Amino acid sequence: MRLTTRTNLAMRTLMFCAINEGRVVRKAEVAAACNASENHLAQVIHGLAQKGFLRTVRGRCGGLALGRPAEKIVVGDVFRTFESNLPFTECFSKKGEQVPADALLPAEMRAERRARGLLRHARQALAARHGAGKYGTRRPAEGRLTGERPRSRL
Repeated sequence: MRLTTRTNLAMRTLMFCAINEGRVVRKAEVAAACNASENHLAQVIHGLAQKGFLRTVRGRCGGLALGRPAEKIVVGDVFRTFESNLPFTECFSKKGEQVPADALLPAEMRAERRARGLLRHARQALAARHGAGKYGTRRPAEGRLTGERPRSRL
């Protein structure tokens, strides 16, 4: 998997703040540890603060710290924050007509994408119906302790 420099810096910044939990760290410290430009890092810090991953403090004694406990930060959320807004290049046919990017993929890949989307929606609907949590936690099957056969979940 290839990541953008911003996503890489975002993860490194969060790790640096997690290691230095309990104190406000300065942007220059993080930039030195990550071997990154302070200006580039400032943009990443701004994005992390906007999404609540970081808390920033202005002023002479200012800096940044984790905006929520480290165990509550989900790596996938950070990746989606920084990787989801990459623009796609539009494709055109020889006649100059716009071609959907999906049309360039082999049929098997298009089918796999559709199937994954359907499974994701089905899983979300099932979780909503049975009250599962955000991370897909399962409730114990009913009747297991009494020896009864569990009812169908669908």
